[in-house]
Amino acid sequence: MKGLQRWRRKRIWIPLFFFVFVYLNNTSFLVEAKGNPFLLAHRGLSQTFPMEGITGDTCTAKRIYKPEHPYLENTIFSMEAAFDAGADVVEIDVQLTKDGQFAVFHDGTLDCRTQAKGSVREYTMAELKKLDIGYGYTADNGKTFPFRGKGIGLMPSLKEVLQRFPDQPFLIHIKNDDPDEGRQLATFLSPLPSSRLEKITVYGGDQAIEVLQQRLPNLRVMSKQTIKDCLIPYIAAGWTGYVPKSCSHTQLHIPEKVAPWLWGWPHRFLQRMEAQDTRVILVAGGGGWSEGFDSAKDIERLPSGYHGGIWTNRIDRIAPLLNR
Repeated sequence: MKGLQRWRRKRIWIPLFFFVFVYLNNTSFLVEAKGNPFLLAHRGLSQTFPMEGITGDTCTAKRIYKPEHPYLENTIFSMEAAFDAGADVVEIDVQLTKDGQFAVFHDGTLDCRTQAKGSVREYTMAELKKLDIGYGYTADNGKTFPFRGKGIGLMPSLKEVLQRFPDQPFLIHIKNDDPDEGRQLATFLSPLPSSRLEKITVYGGDQAIEVLQQRLPNLRVMSKQTIKDCLIPYIAAGWTGYVPKSCSHTQLHIPEKVAPWLWGWPHRFLQRMEAQDTRVILVAGGGGWSEGFDSAKDIERLPSGYHGGIWTNRIDRIAPLLNR
């Protein structure tokens, strides 16, 4: 009888020990926060727009806010302005052209932002250079077009971008989930020295990224599949401190609403991912439509001492707030 009572008392302590272990193994209070956030400038320094009602077919150039600066997304000038403002890395979008080059341009079609019609793939890079990429921008429902005539010749090729910024880090978004584009981008990037490839990350659709990763296994890449491969097993077993091999040398874009549910968030989680050479970028809100930390109010929502990456559409506003 006494032995049974002792066993019952021990059973009471087992859950308590387990709880204490999980807490101490995942609390951020025991991890020293260091430095300021890592700043990722989405499309360089660009015109922004309200996110309400956005769909995959929305022409965002037709709903921009009243311009506060002269820069257009994905241009050499916008990238230069972003780096000068304090960006640690600039995100750019690429589209394959008719002559097998990569144009730095967000949309698969030209109708929204330029005076031309059809897809980027139907034009050579030389033809794309003749277009006015500021043609379609308006902040007042088409009454005025503040950038019309100012964007001629401003669509760069990926080759031009990497030549203009030989030492700066980039996040390249391959927009089409086409395995052939993954192969062609691998062919384009493969001659670069390892020191340059170390400063390049590529993300995009699962198929394109899978092919790219097969051909350039040392390149940092990210897709929905690579994020799932990392986070699903981490959520299942990360409370133990276990970090899956699939979390090594990659990049994770974590929506703000999801982040608090990750074991060890924020500082312990960041520490674990940094040990795997993996970069963590926090995206505002639910992360559905490139929401960024774009104002002082947004910055107030960051965890105290947060030193991971943040996604911003207004590097010009955010960098000064963080003393950059």
